[in-house]
Amino acid sequence: MAKDYYQILGVEKGASTDEIKKAFRTLAHKHHPDKKGGDATKFKEASEAYSVLSDEKKRAEYDTYGRVFSGAGNGGGADTSGFEGFDFSQFTQGGEGFGGFDFGDIFGEFFGGRSARAKRGRDISIDLELTFAESIFGSDRKVLLTKTTTCEHCKGSGAETGSEMITCSTCNGKGKIRETKRSLLGSFMVEKTCETCLGKGKVPKEKCHVCRGAGVTRKEQEIEVKIPTGVDDGEMVRLTGMGEAIAGGVAGDLYIKLHIHRHPLFKKEGNNLVTDLKIKLTDALLGTEYALQTLDGEIKVKVPAGVTFGEVLRVKGKGVPMEKNHRGDLLIRLHIQLPNKLSREAQKALEALKREGL
Repeated sequence: MAKDYYQILGVEKGASTDEIKKAFRTLAHKHHPDKKGGDATKFKEASEAYSVLSDEKKRAEYDTYGRVFSGAGNGGGADTSGFEGFDFSQFTQGGEGFGGFDFGDIFGEFFGGRSARAKRGRDISIDLELTFAESIFGSDRKVLLTKTTTCEHCKGSGAETGSEMITCSTCNGKGKIRETKRSLLGSFMVEKTCETCLGKGKVPKEKCHVCRGAGVTRKEQEIEVKIPTGVDDGEMVRLTGMGEAIAGGVAGDLYIKLHIHRHPLFKKEGNNLVTDLKIKLTDALLGTEYALQTLDGEIKVKVPAGVTFGEVLRVKGKGVPMEKNHRGDLLIRLHIQLPNKLSREAQKALEALKREGL
């Protein structure tokens, strides 16, 4: 059964971000396992709930499906033992109601949170403009970015080809170092990954001449972006691992915000395309056939006799592509054009129709 994160934090479903943050602070301070009378299980539950409800995207998924699909804190019973995705940095700024109490270090000590989580590079956000047709049918685009990437020469190792690996002098080959931290609750020991060898315990005797031992370099990289069909203006596309690389960790993600140019004739409504068609009064009365230019090319539209203003004609399979080779429809709204002036013959013909009660 999915967890009720709102009940865990003691807030209403419509609670604001500030209310959720305040509720978590209260529970974190009360249940922290390093504090006398603390409860590690409740602290973990509150942290998991906060990691979901404080994130706009995860909260929307949780409210809709009762679980989260985009990362940590899956309400369907996902393993959140490492609390990936939860940002404790807001509690390390000296203040925030805790007098500089560093939850990140404490959390890493008790649950392996900080030491267990791999370092992660920065995310990148860019904007991409699309034509209306590209947004409907999808597109393969290429973008050129200048970003930090894994060094191709050393494959991220930081070592020159064939270089001997020697014991790290900073951590004596252990890959970790210990340091003393002070908090409101007293002094405690924290174990951290060695920043010199990045936890490997060994460093290259000769550093890579390209990245100078960093394992990463900054350069231009061409990235292929596959735009799915039927995207909307302002929609975000995420490419996992295509953000900034970081030595000894995983790369961040690339977020692409789509900006779609308006089409002079067509609009997207769900899986359908909508357009307007102006027809003559006589064509509305007698019926006719019109040539219409669509995103697929020119088609013939049969207008039946006796149509009314605003009536909609449906052309199946000419809308937005969907799964399993299905497509939405093309909806054509009819607008009957009334003449500004009538010739004598036309006026006589209308008067004759009027006498017939039409």
